[in-house]
Amino acid sequence: MSRFQFVADHRDAYGVKRLCEVLGLNRSSYYKWLAGRKARASRQTEDRLLAERIRKVHGESGGTYGSPRVTAELRAKGLRINAKRVARVMRTFSIAGIRLRRRVRTTVPGPAAAQVPDLFQRDFTATEPGRKYMGDITYLPLAGGEFLYLATVLDCFSRKVVGWSIADHMRTGLVADALQMAASTRGSLDGAVFHSDHGAQYGSRAFADLCDQLGVTR
Repeated sequence: MSRFQFVADHRDAYGVKRLCEVLGLNRSSYYKWLAGRKARASRQTEDRLLAERIRKVHGESGGTYGSPRVTAELRAKGLRINAKRVARVMRTFSIAGIRLRRRVRTTVPGPAAAQVPDLFQRDFTATEPGRKYMGDITYLPLAGGEFLYLATVLDCFSRKVVGWSIADHMRTGLVADALQMAASTRGSLDGAVFHSDHGAQYGSRAFADLCDQLGVTR
């Protein structure tokens, strides 16, 4: 409890002047705090309501989304929200996404793979869903020093994970399964552009053939 709150709780019994003297407070500072108490209570109520919406989005992601992706999802649902406020509320209410430590090398270039053009040119945004996707591999540390690999496919418009795959290996099947899940989730990926790093999995002939089958431009 703050000293100002203590004064507010006991002012009827002891008086503001006496309490401020005992606690070493400036009375003008106390009255300034008191005037802003209603505004603070209103903000706290708004934060609690926002936290409920954040928890829903966070839960739908399986507890993986951090504040940037939560913000994108809320905006996609029509809520005009500041990313800094989402991050602050998530900290206040102890809502945290999974932070994956990148200690394992997941990008292994394929020396024989044909290079594909960089159609994104560092622009990882989209004006509509279903047009631009990006994929990546990271790892999930387990007890005993073991780990699994996670491949994801994200829609650049909403930052929503539309496809994913988990395995104990980094072979092409890992990323292929994630892309196939994305195709199933969206119904079709025909005409979409997919961006990834230069890992051997994404540069393999098998993955290129899958993209051709799905109508995806790498």
